Amino acid sequence: MGLHTLRRGLTAVLAALLSFGAHAEKLDEIRLDYAFYSPESLVVKHNGWLEDAFGKQGTQVRWVLSRGSNNSLEFLNSGASDFALTSSISAFVSRANGQPVKAIYSYLWYVPSALLVQKDSALGSIDQLKGKQVAATKGTDPYFFLLRSLQANGLTPDDIKIVHLQHPDGRTALEQGRVDAWAGLDPHMAAAELAGARFLYRNDSFGLGAFLNTRDSFLDDHPDAVGTVLQAYERARRWIIANPDEAATLISGETQLPVEVIKLQLGRYDLSRPLPGQQHLAAIEPVVPLLQADGVLRRNADVQGTLSSLIDARLAQPVIEAN
Repeated sequence: MGLHTLRRGLTAVLAALLSFGAHAEKLDEIRLDYAFYSPESLVVKHNGWLEDAFGKQGTQVRWVLSRGSNNSLEFLNSGASDFALTSSISAFVSRANGQPVKAIYSYLWYVPSALLVQKDSALGSIDQLKGKQVAATKGTDPYFFLLRSLQANGLTPDDIKIVHLQHPDGRTALEQGRVDAWAGLDPHMAAAELAGARFLYRNDSFGLGAFLNTRDSFLDDHPDAVGTVLQAYERARRWIIANPDEAATLISGETQLPVEVIKLQLGRYDLSRPLPGQQHLAAIEPVVPLLQADGVLRRNADVQGTLSSLIDARLAQPVIEAN
């Protein structure tokens, strides 16, 4: 993103801020998570763009590593961070269950997971998972992908033994033979694939968005800070698209994973849908009955009310539309 474009984007954001009312007091600190599954977050952090922007205001930037959507939402809802990188379903579940999560940007669109087995596994199809142990991280897209995959193939969660492990631990458990299959997440899934794991089940129709979220109150009280963060994320998104090889090298350095793993990961990501909207909500709806059946949603959860209030793209839209 060039300087002229950046200035135009900032002007558009400042105009959008007027719809939020007066700006709040200066922040002493702004807290964000970064994640291996969010390439933009790694680019923003590596380049120090937010430190540059907020440093001029005397605001310190603090980063915390999230290992999954559940981890990210724990930080956000506890107040340990002001922004959270999550799957769209995880953001929906959190808001439906009473947390003030607001989705403000979509950092990627992707098929969130696949079911992997060891290369020498005797399993040849998903129906053979009956009675087997499958690793997944509850509250994340791979877990929801697992539920959806089971339903699509005539199985239920009761037909298998779900072993709840964080994403990198799930990969380790698969490679050590402690589970029969794993609902993976990139880049750990890409690393496992290149190390010899194979796909047992994939389904490209299960595509979803992934969100950058904040809290309702933070959006209302600090729209100027939110606008600054959105500028950085949009700058990173455009840079990754324009510089795929450099991006893979940068992310490889940040994650300490081979560049071949990162290229495989990035090749599965669609960075062309940053404005959260109806298509993102429509992708969540088929999963809702599974969330209800699995007890992930509260019994009295207002599904339609949550869907209608989950997204606020007023600040993101002018940033994205600035050419």
